[in-house]
Amino acid sequence: MSAINNRYEFVLLYDVENGNPNGDPDAGNMPRIDPETGHGIVTDVCLKRKVRNYVELVKGDATGYRIHIKEGTALNQNHVEAYESVEELTPGKKAKPDEVDLARKWMCANFFDVRTFGAVMSTGDNCGQVRGPIQINFSSSIDPIIQQEVTITRQAVTRIEDIEKERTMGRKHIVPYGLYRAEGYVSAKLANGEKKGTGFSEEDLEIFWDALVNMFEHDHSAARGKMATRKLVIFKHDSELGNARSHELFELVAVEKKPEANPPRSFSDYEISVGAAPAGVTIIEK
Repeated sequence: MSAINNRYEFVLLYDVENGNPNGDPDAGNMPRIDPETGHGIVTDVCLKRKVRNYVELVKGDATGYRIHIKEGTALNQNHVEAYESVEELTPGKKAKPDEVDLARKWMCANFFDVRTFGAVMSTGDNCGQVRGPIQINFSSSIDPIIQQEVTITRQAVTRIEDIEKERTMGRKHIVPYGLYRAEGYVSAKLANGEKKGTGFSEEDLEIFWDALVNMFEHDHSAARGKMATRKLVIFKHDSELGNARSHELFELVAVEKKPEANPPRSFSDYEISVGAAPAGVTIIEK
């Protein structure tokens, strides 16, 4: 595994058509929305889940690419495994700081999402805390969205005695169309730090870029409608600490709605432009 020697930022553009990209459980699972502006919101946790699912689909349980946070697994089970796998550790004991550090390193080495996004692993057998080198902001739609409620009818019934009864009604919440923008960061220092580094590598980074491009291709469902990554713009710095400020790089990616697109209903209703990179930064488009 080769270490990361560069800082990165990235801008991800993806869209949804007739689907719910991220339901809000506090609002009846309607699409998340900024109540002040009407712009749609997708949380960082939602995108990280899709990255995790993609990596698990591609890598399975391959050594070093297991997923720590996933459905059907108690997190403390993985902590116990760490203590059982490292000879210097005894499960159930109150670990000392150097022992916790050994457990933390084992978790980073074995679980892709731990060394990528970080994790709090101080429950049960203490594996410490990891600050991940990759962080993602909340996504926001380029334009205000419409939260549309669609009524559906249930034709099938569960019990035989209900066959002659009136069919029940249900509702689906969708966004007719929305183009979303997410921004993120990759810290070489957090990946390679001597004491707290996670060991996140160039090989891991390539899998992460691949996940951002393809994660929606294996996540289709009736609820999410048609979702697709439309553009990924990567800013690669020539150094570990970086050669430009992140917000200035993000501002280089401009997304403009065409005047005749009112309301926008497809990706072709927008024009994307990327400005010239400052000295010490290379732009990679996927």
